[in-house]
Amino acid sequence: MEIKGKVAIVTGGASGLGRATVEALVKAGAKVSIFDVNDQLGEALAKELGTAVAYHRVNVTDENDVKAAIAKTVGAFGSISVCVNCAGVGGAAKTVSRGEPYPLEQFARIININLVGSFNVLRLAAVEMTKNAPEGEAGERGVIVNTASIAAWDGQMGQAAYAASKGGIVSLALPVARDLARDGIRINTIAPGVFETPMMQSLPEKVREGILMQIEYPKRFGLPTDYAKLVLHMIDNAYLNGECVRLDAASRLPPR
Repeated sequence: MEIKGKVAIVTGGASGLGRATVEALVKAGAKVSIFDVNDQLGEALAKELGTAVAYHRVNVTDENDVKAAIAKTVGAFGSISVCVNCAGVGGAAKTVSRGEPYPLEQFARIININLVGSFNVLRLAAVEMTKNAPEGEAGERGVIVNTASIAAWDGQMGQAAYAASKGGIVSLALPVARDLARDGIRINTIAPGVFETPMMQSLPEKVREGILMQIEYPKRFGLPTDYAKLVLHMIDNAYLNGECVRLDAASRLPPR
């Protein structure tokens, strides 16, 4: 799908992988709605990038929030052709720790934001995509990109909820691709490895060196721009559908 002139939604678009995606999409000629809960960062980014970007405070798990923001996006920009889900949370706790079970509320929160939230946004965005005129030989109407993690396969100790949420994201792609095929809508998933984030930058150098040992080549942490480049390719390549791509420099997470 041609990116120039299209309208995209990016959840979690105020920072990190989402921010890099917003910037890349705008540079490629798209208009973007940022769905996030960080008003300060979201509004600052929208102001920095100009009239091609709008910020909306959105709780991705709230159906009414998402519906309202989608309606505002369509009202301002005319349509929706791309949906990129970057919003997500982490959290570590063992299944049993010191005789106490993993707090069920914490487990449910991570699943709800990462998995249910992604599906909530994509299903509502897909409704708008079905209204688009078919484009090109393939008759495309829209593209969805979800964010999983290599933890979906290599979940570490304490990552039961996070790994389960990201495993759900991986499993979501094929059935959704089949559901939306006749509407000309594709969906793919990116599973990032260890990326350069504020949390990673705050770790002691010895800890960072240990993590780097698990990365094969190139021997560095992933950059948000690495992620954004793959998003653009997934939008552009009409034959890429229902797939999950590990973006991890051949790294594998150790048990802890």
